[in-house]
Amino acid sequence: MKKEKNNKKKNMAIEKKKMLIRTMILVAVAVIVCFLIVPLFKSLNFGLDLQGGFEILYQVSPIDGSKMTKEKLNATYKSMLKRIDTLGVSEPEITLEGNDKIRVKLAGVTNKEDARNTLSTVATLTFRDSEDNLLMTSDVLKSGGAKVTTDSSGKPAVSLSVSDKDTFYKVTNAVKDYENNIIVIWLDFNEMTDSYANEGSMCGTSESNCLSAATVSQGFASDVIIQGNFTEEEATELVDLINSGSLPTKLTEVSSKTVGASFGDATLTMTMYAGIAGVLAIIILLIAIYNFSGIISAVSVLLYTLLVFAAFWLVGGVLTLPGIAALILGIGMAVDANVLTYSRIKEELLKGRSLETAFKNGSKSSLSTILDANITTLLVAIIMFYFGESSVKGFATMLIINIIVTMITMVGITRFLMKMFVKTKYFDNKLNLFIGVHEEAVKKEENKSIYNYIGTSKYFIVFSLVVMITAAIMFGVKGMKLGIDFQAGSDITIASTEISTKDLKKDLKELDLEEVSIDINNNETDIRIKDQLKESEIDEVESYFLDKYNASVDIGVVSNVVKQDLIKNAIFSIIISLIGIIAYITIRFKFSYGISSVICLIHDAIMMIAAVILLRVEVNSMFIAAVLAIIGYSINNTIVVFDRVRENIDKKEKDKLNKEELISVVNLSIKETMSRSIYTSLTTLLPVIALLIMGSKEILTFNVAMIVGLIAGTYSSLLIAGNLFVKFASRKKKNKKKKKLIKEVNEKTIKGIND
Repeated sequence: MKKEKNNKKKNMAIEKKKMLIRTMILVAVAVIVCFLIVPLFKSLNFGLDLQGGFEILYQVSPIDGSKMTKEKLNATYKSMLKRIDTLGVSEPEITLEGNDKIRVKLAGVTNKEDARNTLSTVATLTFRDSEDNLLMTSDVLKSGGAKVTTDSSGKPAVSLSVSDKDTFYKVTNAVKDYENNIIVIWLDFNEMTDSYANEGSMCGTSESNCLSAATVSQGFASDVIIQGNFTEEEATELVDLINSGSLPTKLTEVSSKTVGASFGDATLTMTMYAGIAGVLAIIILLIAIYNFSGIISAVSVLLYTLLVFAAFWLVGGVLTLPGIAALILGIGMAVDANVLTYSRIKEELLKGRSLETAFKNGSKSSLSTILDANITTLLVAIIMFYFGESSVKGFATMLIINIIVTMITMVGITRFLMKMFVKTKYFDNKLNLFIGVHEEAVKKEENKSIYNYIGTSKYFIVFSLVVMITAAIMFGVKGMKLGIDFQAGSDITIASTEISTKDLKKDLKELDLEEVSIDINNNETDIRIKDQLKESEIDEVESYFLDKYNASVDIGVVSNVVKQDLIKNAIFSIIISLIGIIAYITIRFKFSYGISSVICLIHDAIMMIAAVILLRVEVNSMFIAAVLAIIGYSINNTIVVFDRVRENIDKKEKDKLNKEELISVVNLSIKETMSRSIYTSLTTLLPVIALLIMGSKEILTFNVAMIVGLIAGTYSSLLIAGNLFVKFASRKKKNKKKKKLIKEVNEKTIKGIND
């Protein structure tokens, strides 16, 4: 007996020692991560909305009226990329949109007029001698006629297609007799800084505008080949540059946006504080619900944030305001993986399993649900990235990274850390301390009755219908408050609130501008006008408000071209997302699950639209990002419920279930997933609420839409989806029985006739 006591004490001492060592490791990891997050965040590239700068969207079109092709667009892009370095921008963003647009973001640029002039001038290709005298321009070449070829030795070379052969022969025939008989090809030759004498050795490199220098031994009246020690890649790049220089394209400005450094700094500071507050709120909630397991989740959240920043830094991403919004939202959604696992472990413990067995079973049973939920969200994020415009693309990029990192940290690392502590056996008799399970709850669990959730769903359906009908009436009376993205025009933001609406109306009248709206907020005044300001008009308006009110001015312009593309892409993105989701769920589950899920998604989207109509919140491109995010999030919730429904049906003789038995199974499944859904909604809502209260007004629409979508998505996933599933599944069973009965009658009839 004494020996047993001594052994028990010895085992307890070992358990405590293991527990202490592993806790110290956990704390050390948390401290190291906290120290690394700040410098890593500061080393990221910030977009112009977080540090100020200039953004412009060009429509590219050939001057000669020919068809615009991807090749011509790429050539113009390459030329723009090469010349943009002269602006002193360390991390420019140049992206192709559609088949005929180029969007340029220049964070940190202060002189936007220089930037405009540099960008909108099509590349100039010239042929010069060794003393930099002009010999020919790109007029002698066929438009886009440069091609990659090979020389007599089989090495990569560049073929030039000559259109004006007389001029080309005359020039080359003269150069062959020069003492230094070379022709130098320049792109955007600058007489003040460029010279062959200084840059001859750098020809063909990214450090010089000199593309090539070729020796001329005879006059040419035909297509020529530029030879050199080119690699295939270098020859291709040279072809692109030459073609861009000879390409008769014009760049038409269709939208622009200037963000002052003070606006960017203020936005970054506000969003950072909101993010910190949101993450802290999530950590406090997790610890309050799950005790020690909540601390493990908190460390995982910190690791998750660090890895997201690291991944973004590695891919060279530019962090924007929508990207930060996606990160903060992603933290809330990522915690869902932990909540799912913890819920399953608690269920196993409530069945009387040991902690080690409960951990193994819970981790295994939650994995497929986590995978299904994250794959559907990933599907929506990819669609968002492919079809979205710049701000939505930034949101989608961060969301994709979030999902991948979620699987690494919130699934892999969290489970590793939990297993590390479960193995100590320290918590075997301390279930409440480990994961918040009281021993009394284990005894009471079996006696709990099941509430009729399906019966309650009708009240939520009525509530949603009332909101939708009210919004429809409001829409008929007042319409929707469309942002500049959806109605075209110009947006003027003044960093001051000490201006009256009356004065601003006079100012607009004096400037001959047509007012749409004037909103005076906490720190700034926002003016919307119908006019699509041109370059000279932007300067005039900026100077006017700057001189009169001595305040920073930020102006954005959107044309009808952008508006039409945005509306088309938004509708297309949502439709493709719904089709993709219904296809995936039908494959993974059944059609009755898929159609029920999509109806709930449409419900959530309509509720978000209804909310922005009733609350008179501005609808902009970030609203589309919010709708798509909720589609991904809501399906995540619905899959968790349906996964449990399928699991519970599989335990019974599913072909013999009548409607009442189906309702009973769905009610049980809702009961089993209710706490998980509420906790997940809370962990996602907390950072969004923090962004709403403390964040920038630029993402106000996103935050309001997300809050409404999260609430609507929670009750639709838990209640409405289950009700719809019962209706579709029971109707399918009735149809099967009907077909079976008809078949039997037909068989009997045929048999009677034969007899």
